[in-house]
Amino acid sequence: MENLIAALEAMLAQIETLMSQLDIDAKIRRVSSLEALTEEADFWSNPDKAQVTMREISRLKAEIDHWQSVHQRLVDALELARLGDNSLLDELQPEVDALSALVERMSLQAMLSGEYDDQDAILSIHAGAGGTDSQDWAAMLERMYIRWAQENGYKIEQLERSEGEEAGIKSVMMVVRGDHAYGYLQSEAGVHRLVRLSPFDAARRRHTSFAKVELLPDIEGQIDIEINEKDLRIDTYRSSGAGGQNVQKNDTAVRLTHIPTGIVVAVQNERSQTQNRERAMQVLRVRLFEMERKKREAQLAAIKGENVNAEWGNQIRSYVLHPYHLVKDHRTGFEVGNTDAVLDGWLNGFMEAYLRAKISNGSLTPEAETELE
Repeated sequence: MENLIAALEAMLAQIETLMSQLDIDAKIRRVSSLEALTEEADFWSNPDKAQVTMREISRLKAEIDHWQSVHQRLVDALELARLGDNSLLDELQPEVDALSALVERMSLQAMLSGEYDDQDAILSIHAGAGGTDSQDWAAMLERMYIRWAQENGYKIEQLERSEGEEAGIKSVMMVVRGDHAYGYLQSEAGVHRLVRLSPFDAARRRHTSFAKVELLPDIEGQIDIEINEKDLRIDTYRSSGAGGQNVQKNDTAVRLTHIPTGIVVAVQNERSQTQNRERAMQVLRVRLFEMERKKREAQLAAIKGENVNAEWGNQIRSYVLHPYHLVKDHRTGFEVGNTDAVLDGWLNGFMEAYLRAKISNGSLTPEAETELE
C-alpha cells in the first residue's frame, strides 16, 4: 500500500504543477467573464461574434473539467489508499494504473505550448499522383482520422468533399473540434505513403500511393487580414454531400479562388450560399495568415542558415501492407507493426513521439524522398 500511496502523491503533485503552469484558475476566471457577456441584452446582436464566444466558453470548460476531473480522481484514490485497508488493493491498483497512463498523456498535453495548439484544427487531405489507388488511399486516411477523433472525444465537421472517379476521394476538408485538436494533429501534416497490393490492379501488383495532409488552426474571429474582393473569383455549384433536397436543388456550395496566391477554398456543408461563402472566407483568411507565418519562419531560418523543408514532397510516414506490415514515422523513428490498428485510428503513439521529439531537442528530420506532383 505504501508504494501506491507514494505513486499517487507523486502524480497528484505533478498534476497540480501542470495545472499551475497552464493557469487553470485564470481560465476559470475567463469563463466567468465570458459567461457574463452572454447575459447582456445585446449579446446575440452579432451572431458570428456570439458563436465565437460560445465556442471559446465550450472549449475552455472542456479543458477545465478534464483537469479538475483527473485531479479529483487522484484525491479520491489517495484518500482510499491512506485508509491502509489492504482489502482495497484489488480496487485501487487498476485505478492507479489508469491514472498513471492518463497523467503521462496529460503531461504531454501540457507541453502543447504553441500559440494555436489549443485551437480546433482544419484538416485537409489531398490524393497525390497515382490515380484511383491514391484516391482510395486518401479515403483511407479520412477514415483513419475520423476514427481517431471518435476514439478521443473530438467532433468532426465536414466542410467540403470531392469524390474520386472510380473510388475514394480527390480531397476532403474538415474541422476537428476539441481540446488541443491542432496541437495533437500537427504531427500529421505532410505526405503519407502507402505500399500495398493494389485492389484496382487485375494483376495484383504492388503499388505505392501518396496523399498529402494539410493542417491549419481554426482561429476563427482572431485574424485581421483584409481581402480585396477584386482578388477573388467566386464560383457556386450544387453541393454533393449531406443536407437533403435543399442542397441538391440549389447552388449552395461556394468555391473561392484567391487570384494573387492561387489558393482555392471550397465549402459545401452549410445550407445557404451566404453561410458557405462566409465560412470559405474565414478558411481563406486562415490559409493566407498561415502562408505569411511560414514565410516569416523561412526568412528567419535562412538567416540562421537552417534548412526549410517544404511539406509537399516530404514523406513523413510510410504505411507498408506488403510484403510486410509496418507503419513508420520517418521524423521520429516511431513504428508500429499492427497496421490495422493504426488505420483504425490508433495514432496517439505517433503524436506523442512527435511531441516528445519536438519538445525535448527538436530532433525532427523529415525525409524528402518522394514528390507527389
